[in-house]
Amino acid sequence: MDSHSPMPNHRRRLLLQVGALSLLAPAAYTAEAQIAMATAINRTARFRALSQRIAKAYCQQFLNVENAREVLAAAQGLVQVGFADLGKAGFGTATAQQIANIQKEAAALQTLVAQAPTKASVLAASQQADQMLQAADTATESLQAQARVSSARLVNIAGRQRMLSQRLAKNYYLAAAGHDSKALQSQTSQDSKDFVDSLGEMNTSTMSTPGIRGELTLAQQQWIFFDSALQRKPDERALRVVGSTSERLLEVMNNLTVLYEGAVKDLLGNT
Repeated sequence: MDSHSPMPNHRRRLLLQVGALSLLAPAAYTAEAQIAMATAINRTARFRALSQRIAKAYCQQFLNVENAREVLAAAQGLVQVGFADLGKAGFGTATAQQIANIQKEAAALQTLVAQAPTKASVLAASQQADQMLQAADTATESLQAQARVSSARLVNIAGRQRMLSQRLAKNYYLAAAGHDSKALQSQTSQDSKDFVDSLGEMNTSTMSTPGIRGELTLAQQQWIFFDSALQRKPDERALRVVGSTSERLLEVMNNLTVLYEGAVKDLLGNT
């Protein structure tokens, strides 16, 4: 979601960043390769959030939440842009296979959400989105290990926050659609804890610029709004508020991920 938000400015920024992945060499670990690796980590991490955002928007359609179709279309478009970006990266065989696995799971999710939403189909889409999430997580963790610099972890963490914002919203809508369960409640509780813990880790990181500090402040504020919305009973207004606050939090966390990506590039470019 580096431009994962539905906001037009983010879509434009995404397109401006496309060329960076062409720098990635499959075997070399020069500063230039590492710089491109930061971008690759961001791109694969974005699929985690997109998987959950697609399932969220599909469930929103079932619940007649406004703008659900637009959110779904935007997320699907970013999936295609993401694969086009990564196709230019010149990955080695193992990483290329991991990307192909994401693509396979994404195609299966696309098939599911192409049908009119029903109570049963929104649950199936959520389960398939989790399969896509797992494939994307595997690739992201692999790329982070290949980067061989500890600061690359921050790109991954900020990218994961995007996913958590979307999975928390998705699970709220699943419960509203009649799929509440102890497992769902447990995951929601853990995701909320993970989000707060990761915010804390980012706040204490030595990799901080004025831009990063400003976005972290916004992220903390938006988390309060979003968390408050999640506590509401799912009436018509609450469904809208959860949708809008999840999108706003996604936007802020996407900005942070891009800023961390840039900070890693600057750090490695100066070594």
